Amino acid sequence: MLVAAAVCPAPPLLVPEVAAGAASELDAARAACVQALGLLAAARPDRLVVVGPADQGARGPYPEGARGSFRGFGVDLGVTLGRDRGTPGERPLPPSLAVAAWLLERTGWSDAPIEGLGVGEPLAAERCVEAGRDLVADGERLALLVMGDGSACRTVKAPGYLDARAEPFDAAAARALGAADVAAVKALDAELAYELKASGRAPWQVLAGAAEDAGLAGTLLYEDAPYGVGYLVATWS
Repeated sequence: MLVAAAVCPAPPLLVPEVAAGAASELDAARAACVQALGLLAAARPDRLVVVGPADQGARGPYPEGARGSFRGFGVDLGVTLGRDRGTPGERPLPPSLAVAAWLLERTGWSDAPIEGLGVGEPLAAERCVEAGRDLVADGERLALLVMGDGSACRTVKAPGYLDARAEPFDAAAARALGAADVAAVKALDAELAYELKASGRAPWQVLAGAAEDAGLAGTLLYEDAPYGVGYLVATWS
């Protein structure tokens, strides 16, 4: 049973050491993420699963204790997903899950066991929903930390350049996630999301699958597009 979820953006720039002199530009997003993770802790789940976008080589499950780093972004900073159990696994965390691990360390998460799930951005909506259903099949009190960004096409300086479809897509995603509208999240267009480089679409639809029978209410805590990329923070409880 899904008891709570937090939706957070996943840019490595969320980590101040990576952002360096521009760190203050995402202070509001960081604060909203900390608030969202507080809600997860308050729900006292039996298990926390962190879901985030991953490329082909990084898809699939990650055990508690899996490690990642931000060395690829010029910072010698390592993170661990949950408790370091001495068995980090063979694969490093993908960037989205490394950002999640950093957030969890920052907020001092120490309650429920944690595991990670890397989801491919092109994964069809039906398969994302099915993966979400599988997460709640065992009946445990589950919480989800769902990482991912909206479109990367909001301005001419955005990673995907300016696309007029980007702002309406992000607005629809924000409405759906802010209202915990499972049907609307499922209905997000996977092909359009891929064209707009919206990395959060697949993880969001995993959340929708897990939340089908949960009856959760949503709250939108943050929505903005710094650097031309749609970032939002929401809670479902």
